Amino acid sequence: MTELSVNDLHLDYGTGAHANPILKGVSMQLQRGEVVALLGPSGSGKTTLLRAVAGLESPKAGTIDIGSRRVFDGQRHFEMPAEERNLGLVFQSYALWPHKTVADNVAYGLKLRKTSSSDIAVRVKAVLSQLGLGHLGERYPHQLSGGQQQRVAIARALVYNPQVILLDEPLSNLDAKLREEARAFLRELIVRLGLSALMVTHDQGEAMAISDRILLLNNGRIEQQGTPQSMYQTPDTLFTAEFMGSNNKLAAQVVSREGERVTLKLDGGTAVATLRGRSDVQQGQDVTGIIRVEQVRISGQPADNAIRLPLSTCMYLGDRWECLFKVDGSAAGAVGLRAYAPQRLEQGEYWLSLPEQALWAF
Repeated sequence: MTELSVNDLHLDYGTGAHANPILKGVSMQLQRGEVVALLGPSGSGKTTLLRAVAGLESPKAGTIDIGSRRVFDGQRHFEMPAEERNLGLVFQSYALWPHKTVADNVAYGLKLRKTSSSDIAVRVKAVLSQLGLGHLGERYPHQLSGGQQQRVAIARALVYNPQVILLDEPLSNLDAKLREEARAFLRELIVRLGLSALMVTHDQGEAMAISDRILLLNNGRIEQQGTPQSMYQTPDTLFTAEFMGSNNKLAAQVVSREGERVTLKLDGGTAVATLRGRSDVQQGQDVTGIIRVEQVRISGQPADNAIRLPLSTCMYLGDRWECLFKVDGSAAGAVGLRAYAPQRLEQGEYWLSLPEQALWAF
């Protein structure tokens, strides 16, 4: 069952000649029990889309349906107030009342809905217990850690059983280690409770870990959508390929083409690649090569489908070394080709194997 449906949504900031289009015809659906991540760079429209669904921004055209209820219709000039949409919203800043206890913060939405005191007590106790906060009900926000404050914000969003929960970069205020722990907790909670969730994030690792489906926004439009696996393994466009994962971007020229297989001239030699996202490529044409950093293999001897480059430097990452190899500085703005190694490499030239299916030409 579809819990949320957005159709051809347009939204501008400003009016008349000064109007700045933010959403340019966005359509999406969220199914029951599904987690969809809105991913994209700053200014792509992801937070604006979330706020439009919540009723905190007013679109210019299109429709928004929550379950069977239409909450926005641009043609009819109808817009349901935010408080009537029955959505749970977790803000980036958590937005907890500093002078209220944890229990009172969680109960706030129920009190606004004129829920009875006895029912409020039962529901607040239940949701705090679900999130491991049962012993913290009488504390104040300043007495909690960042991770605990985040869970209080989630509890407040869940306490009235909303159809959809909206998460606006819910992990961005946490430090790196706590963010990893909170990511696992949030995914487990969503699955355990069968929530339907729409989450904004700029962190593609976070989006892949938590969501069932990713909508990648680019300049107010959906660039590509799909499962985390499909977005990572089979990007349709150069923008998607660059945004997802840690990549090497290489200037290349087509030497020859046979269907989807193209031989590329690269700095350091030639390599066979897989053509993606375009069908008009001809011999002699300039293209962009993309390969994930983890797909590059380093060898001291000649290797299959490899180019030869001098080592620039190695950086220690704890579980591995990241090695940077010199390429032409003018090549598509490239600063070097990166690859992982189990130990630090000696200075010199190395063969870098670029697997055909992992080296994409756009």
